[in-house]
Amino acid sequence: MLLKTALLGVLGFAGYKYYEKHKGRQNEAFAEGQAGGANFAQIRDAGPEAMADKPKREWTKVDEAADESFPASDPPANY
Repeated sequence: MLLKTALLGVLGFAGYKYYEKHKGRQNEAFAEGQAGGANFAQIRDAGPEAMADKPKREWTKVDEAADESFPASDPPANY
């Protein structure tokens, strides 16, 4: 029983290391393929399709305009 537990632990650790090595440098806010690399000042594309976590409700025009204006401090022009 102890040998099986040790073997399972070694396999889990090896799997975790493999996953960490191959997952890349994906920022949590970006959808798959949206960003990566060493650029520290990355800006995500506007819209729910560029988000890692899809919104729980359908976006309105106000949601879209607010997302397109970020990170600028100016309000959207079409309010």
